[in-house]
This record gives sequence, structure tokens and C-alpha cells, in this order.
Amino acid sequence: MTLTSIRWRCRIVGMKRTQVQIPDPLYREVKRVATLQDWSVSEVFRRAVEQMVAHYPPNKHQGAWTLPEPREMGVPLIPPDGWRDLAAEDEAGRA
Repeated sequence: MTLTSIRWRCRIVGMKRTQVQIPDPLYREVKRVATLQDWSVSEVFRRAVEQMVAHYPPNKHQGAWTLPEPREMGVPLIPPDGWRDLAAEDEAGRA
């Protein structure tokens, strides 16, 4: 599917208005690209999103998610009786 066909479909089904928050330096870059290409800022965002969506096609397995089957992970690096202490240390480090 090309950008032209996507844009044409957007015109047929309509467009949604939205707000995004981006860092100031990124916004300046978007404005720079818009100026170079003689596009609106909205057009830069639309084209960027079209490219991103093209890299992430719809999930073919749209059904309910299921837990994967367990697999052998090898010998634990920390003995099981030390897991509680390690978890407590981790929690204390985050506080």
C-alpha cells in the first residue's frame, strides 16, 4: 500500500484530530522537515506515522493471548532460598 492510497482512503473515511506532546528539540526538527518539504507539520506527522505503522503490521493471531509453554531454563544462578533476600534488596534499592 502506498502513501497515496492511504491518504486517499483517509479522505474517504475521514480523519481524526489528536494532540501529541513531543520535546521541543524534536518539534524544531519536525518544523525543519516541514519547511524543507513545503509540508504542514500535520503532514510530517502523518507520513511518519504511516511509516511506523507499515513496520508493525496487524497481529495475525488476534485471538485471546495464551501463556506460552514452559521450557527448561537450566540451573538457577541464585539458590532458591536466596530469592527472597534478593527481591528485598531490589525493592530497597528502588525506594
